[in-house]
Amino acid sequence: MDYKVPSQTRIGHVHLKVSGIDKALKFYRDILGFEVTERLGDQAVFLSAGGYHHHIGLNTWNSLNAPKASRSGVGLFHAAILYENRKELADITRRLLEKNYPLTGAADHGVSEAIYLDDPDGNGIELYWDKPRENWPLKEDGSIRMYTRNLDLESLLQS
Repeated sequence: MDYKVPSQTRIGHVHLKVSGIDKALKFYRDILGFEVTERLGDQAVFLSAGGYHHHIGLNTWNSLNAPKASRSGVGLFHAAILYENRKELADITRRLLEKNYPLTGAADHGVSEAIYLDDPDGNGIELYWDKPRENWPLKEDGSIRMYTRNLDLESLLQS
């Protein structure tokens, strides 16, 4: 293979089809805390963290009043939202628990710790933080060794 994506390349925003803008805003704005940067009536809304043009786009262009996303078949497995540190992940986890928002999982992946949930339309969401790179588990050949283990929620919530 002659071409490799440049090392500083990042995945930018996620744009999701939702069944209703107001229902989606109750989750992304009111629970997760993203700020609306632009709204196009009841058809689309763009949200951000820290004033960026948008990290999340939501639209009803082809999905108004549609049923929840299917767990089987092709499509998005989850969108991942990266927090800067463990304390920030603990803060949003506490908020979700206080709001009685259902979690679908919690995992320690060696390189990161993650909380999993679904948005109101059944789109998978991962909330996570990356552990310091020098603490990532490595194989004998120096490549990364990721795994999935139970996350110690008590420890996380004490952060």
